[in-house]
Amino acid sequence: MKKLFYRACIELTNQRLLSRILRAFSRSKISRRLIPSFVKTYQLNEEEMGRPVSEYSHLHDLFIRTLKPGARPIDLDARSVISPVDGAVAQVGQLEEKTCFYVKGQKYNIVEMLGSQEAAGRYRDGMYIILYLSPKDYHRIHSPVDGVVRKQWSLGGRSYPVNEAGLRYGRRPLSRNYRMITELQVADKQLAIVKVGAMNINTIEWTHQSTEIKKGEEIAYFSFGSTVVLLAEKGLLVPDSVADIGSIQMGARLAMKEEKER
Repeated sequence: MKKLFYRACIELTNQRLLSRILRAFSRSKISRRLIPSFVKTYQLNEEEMGRPVSEYSHLHDLFIRTLKPGARPIDLDARSVISPVDGAVAQVGQLEEKTCFYVKGQKYNIVEMLGSQEAAGRYRDGMYIILYLSPKDYHRIHSPVDGVVRKQWSLGGRSYPVNEAGLRYGRRPLSRNYRMITELQVADKQLAIVKVGAMNINTIEWTHQSTEIKKGEEIAYFSFGSTVVLLAEKGLLVPDSVADIGSIQMGARLAMKEEKER
């Protein structure tokens, strides 16, 4: 029962009132009493936390925790693209029919995901990588590459589940949920970081102030668990270099960039 309750606090619900209640509770002083139980239930690594467990003021404070310096080593290879989050590589592939991919039997079109034909144009026949965050994961988002913020925009309003059932039976939540899209210029190519919100409350907070971003720098955080979709322009990533499906930590090598001819 505890696990179900905690999951409700950081997973999705499409009931607006319940979402607000859970949000208020997770930020209340009362929720602080549940922190030791949450840590035990999800087996969080206390050694890597930026603060002792006793210093978190409520559950939300724990959800958006920072880590000790060095807890997530960054792959420093100049060609490497790192995982922007702790989570799981859920799906990888090349965009089909120029701008489409499939998840749990549902067809996604990045024109809908990004909001326009113009925005999607650069990514035709490119690659996509879907990373899913679970309740136990560190919920801050970091830049996967060195780059320059070319554009950033938000789309969508209410959010629906991105768990197994939501992806299979929902109405294309990855391209209809509230989402914040950050487009990076990486040399002569582009990479879109699509941060998909969770719950009806829009819970993605942008934290980076400069347009120039270094690999591994924090750019945002999820207040509640969700999903990141990376869209890479054709020719940016080596297809066979992408990490296998499964768990990955922020900073670990996720893929390799194409080596440019000199």
